[in-house]
Amino acid sequence: MITISEVLVRVLVATVLGGVVGIERERSERAAGLRTHAMVGLGAAAFMILSAFGFKDILGAQAVVLDPSRVAAQIVTGIGFLGAGTIIFQREMVRGLTTAASIWAVAAIGAAVGGRDVRAGCWYYYTDIGGVSRSKTCGKSLVSGSALPFAQPAF
Repeated sequence: MITISEVLVRVLVATVLGGVVGIERERSERAAGLRTHAMVGLGAAAFMILSAFGFKDILGAQAVVLDPSRVAAQIVTGIGFLGAGTIIFQREMVRGLTTAASIWAVAAIGAAVGGRDVRAGCWYYYTDIGGVSRSKTCGKSLVSGSALPFAQPAF
């Protein structure tokens, strides 16, 4: 069973990592800023936590089969749909691809953190978003696992 403090830390980490991406987007005066990216990270983490722990009470029932990976797949689908709405084609020019990609990457970060893999969430943030030079101090405490003892890979 997961404790409330673990849920809060996972959701908070996913929200902060998404928010940092959003701050960078807002500073560049791009669409989908701080609130959007923070909410995408929070939502993806919350769905993964719900998928993994929200249905434990019916797990023992007859003819009930749970597959937590289905929720992760639906996060990808839903965020893909949201990202598609940000892409605009005007006069032989495509706009919004970077916005769509950043939303999609933040959803992956949130899903990784919510799925108990805080290390992978930070790694995705550093590699996909390019935050290595901007957030080295924050990442060291999270990636080392010293600040979060339950931050072990889920596999």
